[in-house]
Amino acid sequence: MNTAIEDDSTLTDRYQTTVPASVRRALNLKRRDRLHYTVRSNGEVVLSRADDEPSQDPVVASFLAFLERDLQAHPENIRPATTSAFAQQARRLCCLPQDAQLGYRQFHRTWSA
Repeated sequence: MNTAIEDDSTLTDRYQTTVPASVRRALNLKRRDRLHYTVRSNGEVVLSRADDEPSQDPVVASFLAFLERDLQAHPENIRPATTSAFAQQARRLCCLPQDAQLGYRQFHRTWSA
C-alpha cells in the first residue's frame, strides 16, 4: 500500500523554501543533493531526486560518442601525448583569448606532471 506524504512549506522573500523533513526522509535527501521539479499541465508539481549526473549537452554527447567509435575503429591512430606535441600546441596559443590559454596551461601542467 502506497502512503501519500503531504506537507507544506513557505516561500521566503527570496523565493527559497525548506524541504520538509518528511519529504527529505521519503526521498532520502542529504545536504547538497540536487532536486528535479516537473510541472504538469494541470499545475501539479512533482519533486524528485535529480540524477547524479547533470544532463549532458547533446552536441558534446554526440561528439564524445563519435570519438569513441573512431578510436575503437582506428586504434592505430592513437598516439601518446608528448612534450613536443604540447609545445606545438603552445605555439598556437598566441591567437587565443587569455581564458583559453589559461585552460590549456592548467591542462598541460596536469598531464606533464
